[in-house]
Amino acid sequence: MENTDELLKYSIPQLLRWRVNISGDKVALREKDFGIWNYYTWNDYYDHVRKTGLGLKSLGISKGDTVAIISDNIPELLFMAIGAHSLGAISAGVYQTSMPDEIAHILKYLKVSLVFCDNQEQVDKLVEIREQVPGVKKVVYEDPRGMRNYQSDSWFMDIKELYQQGETLYDKDPQLFDQLVDRGKPDDPCHLCLTSGTTGLPKGTIMTHLNYINMGVQITRVDPLEPTDEYVSFLPFAWIGEQMNSFGIAMATGITINFPESVETAMDDLKEIGPHFMFGAPRIYETMRSEIWLKIDQSYGFNKKLYNYFIKQGEKAATYKMTGESMPLGLKIKAWLGRQIIFRPLINQIGFLRLRRAYTGGAALGPELFTFYQAIGVNLKQIYGQTEITGIAYMHRDGDVRPDTVGLPLPGTECSISKEGEILSRSLSVSPGYFDLPEKSKELLEGGWLHSGDAGYIDDRGHLVVIDRISDVMHNKRNEMFSPMFLENKLKFSPYIKEAVIYGDHKDYVAALINIDPIVVGKWAEDNGISYTTYMGLSAHPDVAQLIMEQIQEVNEKAEKEHFRIKRFALLYKLLDVDDGELTKTGKIRRKFVQEKYRDLYHGLYEKSVQEKEVEAFFQYQDGQSTTVKTKIVFYTLEEV
Repeated sequence: MENTDELLKYSIPQLLRWRVNISGDKVALREKDFGIWNYYTWNDYYDHVRKTGLGLKSLGISKGDTVAIISDNIPELLFMAIGAHSLGAISAGVYQTSMPDEIAHILKYLKVSLVFCDNQEQVDKLVEIREQVPGVKKVVYEDPRGMRNYQSDSWFMDIKELYQQGETLYDKDPQLFDQLVDRGKPDDPCHLCLTSGTTGLPKGTIMTHLNYINMGVQITRVDPLEPTDEYVSFLPFAWIGEQMNSFGIAMATGITINFPESVETAMDDLKEIGPHFMFGAPRIYETMRSEIWLKIDQSYGFNKKLYNYFIKQGEKAATYKMTGESMPLGLKIKAWLGRQIIFRPLINQIGFLRLRRAYTGGAALGPELFTFYQAIGVNLKQIYGQTEITGIAYMHRDGDVRPDTVGLPLPGTECSISKEGEILSRSLSVSPGYFDLPEKSKELLEGGWLHSGDAGYIDDRGHLVVIDRISDVMHNKRNEMFSPMFLENKLKFSPYIKEAVIYGDHKDYVAALINIDPIVVGKWAEDNGISYTTYMGLSAHPDVAQLIMEQIQEVNEKAEKEHFRIKRFALLYKLLDVDDGELTKTGKIRRKFVQEKYRDLYHGLYEKSVQEKEVEAFFQYQDGQSTTVKTKIVFYTLEEV
């Protein structure tokens, strides 16, 4: 019955119970704690969901209530979410990097009754905003370390105490939990997923059990998974990308979810597990590529020559493999040798040896990056969707990976392009709308189609091509259209460029603010005898500017049209950061915010006579302290403007 429409008749707790009946003793969850991997079978999983759900019921949580989760990825996060679902309550993920005021806004907007936190860091945020969130009746925590001062306050509860209350209720009425689970319906709301907030405050997207399970069923019809496959959970749970794996794919296929010891050790723990599939935002793959290039750069000269030769052969072979075309025998042999001699040991070092497929989404990825990963033997594929369609609606098929597209619709997904060029979609994974925002929901689902807000078209092979956000597509003074995101991705393929922000709307030319990659550029500086102490000092060095200018010139030389060329740029004195509001939680640039924050630099890009400006650089540290430093920013011109 797996991966068929039969699964669509269940709620998530009902599907979990079904898993118990067919493979109760199989490992469902694995968590690394103090260096040791501990596991939960499907039986254990259901038992913990049961005592969590009944514990929540004993606290007065019932159908329609909202339980917020602010936590790193741990099994208890799923116990809490699905325990709430079992009662007909709704879970909601909040990014663990959120600041107290931001959390207060979200909890009030989503009408949260109870909050689950993993540790003292998150609990302290709740303490700070306690008076602002009177609707929150209880805060449950998982890690008791540092919680001694709170233990006498009834507002707080150790999850072990919640379990005990659940067990007590179970002992009184052993049938109650299954009766509550039986009441669930596939169309019931089960989770509120926050949108990325690229253009403003995040909205709570209403997700149903059917949304998640349908997505899990349809994606595995394209790329089947085995119940013995492994997945590493390191994406923030508040992001739809993690929920679709934990709620959707895992329940639909029976794979094992692995939880790293911490966010900091996630990549090392990934190497120990060796997952069979992986999903990550573009920044993850960009960072890994930089690390690979850094390893090669630090290698012996002979190894570098071998790598450079075989990466070229691999890239040629990748163009055949991605399109499913027959490869010349000579090239096939060279590509095979490259994999055995260079790339197989390399991908083993990063934990990708067993990886059959890797997916990226959340933002577009440069075509060159796909070719790079395919060349080294990592089957990286683009997916496209949004929170409101449970993360995925379109994806590449094996042997039909076209880097300039996002692939074909998933089974059961319809695609249409509006007269205005907007991408419209329809499937069982489409959200019913936004929480407490009826007008926004009406706009989202106008005419029975999900309105993506993205501009795109369908090519002659049926693949969807995404251009950019409709609101972000720019026109220069001559009304020539260009996509800033497209140019940013082109720039970011350079290992020396960490981030790029493109401007040029209603201007004479395109200009850019650039973040250098501190790891790769730092190594380059050391190799070239350039001394520096800080990121600000490194980015201000004229030789670094010359290096970046060469990278931009390469992009310009490949530009299809003259107005795509970048004419002016400046190097930012700090990395763009989520905590500073410059990036969304999923790593997308908040372009207008960045433009306003660095307005002196933005204006300097379009003041042709200005060569440099003195600006005040403001830094906010994690301990709350801040400082202001004066620095000079130089503006560089590539061509006559």
